[in-house]
Amino acid sequence: MPWDESTVYERKVRFVLEVEQKAFSFAESCRRYGISRTAGYQTWNRYQECGLEGLRECSHRPRHCPHATSAEVEQHILELRRQFGWGSRKLRKLTLKHFGWAPARRTIDRILERHDLLTARRRGPTKRPHPGRPLTEAESCYHIWTVDFKGHFKMKNARYCYPLTVQDVFSRYLIACRGRHSVAINCAMPVFVDTFREFGLPTIIRSDNGGPFASIGLARLSRLSVWFVRLGIWPETIEPASPHQNGKHERMHRTLKREATRPPKGNLSAQQRHFNQFRTTFNTIRPHEALDDETPASVFQPSPRPYPETLSASEYPGHFELRKVSTNGGIRWDSQWINIGTAST
Repeated sequence: MPWDESTVYERKVRFVLEVEQKAFSFAESCRRYGISRTAGYQTWNRYQECGLEGLRECSHRPRHCPHATSAEVEQHILELRRQFGWGSRKLRKLTLKHFGWAPARRTIDRILERHDLLTARRRGPTKRPHPGRPLTEAESCYHIWTVDFKGHFKMKNARYCYPLTVQDVFSRYLIACRGRHSVAINCAMPVFVDTFREFGLPTIIRSDNGGPFASIGLARLSRLSVWFVRLGIWPETIEPASPHQNGKHERMHRTLKREATRPPKGNLSAQQRHFNQFRTTFNTIRPHEALDDETPASVFQPSPRPYPETLSASEYPGHFELRKVSTNGGIRWDSQWINIGTAST
């Protein structure tokens, strides 16, 4: 017969003390506490061997589990977690590649929980913002690239760093991640020139409404976006105050902020080396859920459209009246000029 679960330890103590005092016979003591003689002798023997502590309930956990995760696999998972800080989905993908076998995601979560490496997620109220106007869907690599300046932060030399990032929407490939001292066009232009030379020209570049990608002028065009148009790239902007329309890029920025900006480095050169390391990890090691846990580098392809080193003069219909304007038509860096001016009608 079972013990009363509400006061099992206390009743066991009273039982063995009563038996030890021999106030009643052993059988009578068992009847008084509502247990069988077998349970009574078992309790008495444990008391004789271990004292009062032996009366406490023991763990029913098995001493051996034949299908438990091996120590080698568990150590590999812990090392990946400490190195990258990724979740169970990505850790399982990398473990599967390394061993040819991997435990389930829930098992990996339990392993991380046992070693205090699982961070509880703070969940706020569910918000479902309006998606806004529909944007162009990426049909292939180099179709749509998204660009943005990640939020600035102060480095250890007390100067601010403004990371300029360029990402391919279809493959999630991080094309460029360059630290700049400013968001001015003369800081952003060299990054795009180097990127276009290496990876070719996309069809569309999507950005927010901030400078230097957009302006408050006609069609929200800036000098940089006019240069994109002359290169045959269509500039596409999201709605104001709607970062969710560029959610893929913002999600990448969250990973960038966590893994490449905390803590900040001493100067821009050191910070850029850290950005380069993050870009390599993001593109070639980190599995991406949207790509069926493949890496962006395994999907990405450069554009077949090469970057033209020189731009031909703009052509206008014969009935247009062409006038020269007095604004600065170009920017300069490294002793070179790039002409991005246009004639007005």
